[in-house]
Amino acid sequence: MIYLNIGSNLNSVFGNRFDNINKSIEYLKKNKIKICKSSNFYETPSYPNKKNPKFINITIEVEFDSSSKTLLKIIHLIQKKMGRIKKLKNDPRICDIDIIDFNNEIFNTPLLTLPHPKCHLRNFVLYPLNEINSNWFHPVSKLKITELIAKLNTMSRIEITRLNKSAILD
Repeated sequence: MIYLNIGSNLNSVFGNRFDNINKSIEYLKKNKIKICKSSNFYETPSYPNKKNPKFINITIEVEFDSSSKTLLKIIHLIQKKMGRIKKLKNDPRICDIDIIDFNNEIFNTPLLTLPHPKCHLRNFVLYPLNEINSNWFHPVSKLKITELIAKLNTMSRIEITRLNKSAILD
């Protein structure tokens, strides 16, 4: 399966952080990306600067009939359409879409590394992914998602809140 993580910590012309994620999903579907499952929204502090607005993230399971590189091109177009402007690393953003896992592919190029090189370290990836697939394991380390969550430091485990709200998939 293919897993994407979508995050937002700024308002936009589309609305608030939740609206941005829902609009991103709408754009994914318009590009023939089938949404199979979605986690609830999760809220976390902004890293590394906790003074920035909090992030909302979800993980979605998708089906896509082309390559990971084609998917990445579509994601970049969607982020641009959403109004994302790349400035500094870890700056606040309207829309951030990451490919976490693409059918267990393992490779590293200047444009794309699979699985996502930091997915095993990020609470905002692991918790929502665990919600939709508790049997997922890291394609490189072969560690189960529950083992990866257990390796997070205490702060990472307590600074994440599962919200009782999910994305609009219809």
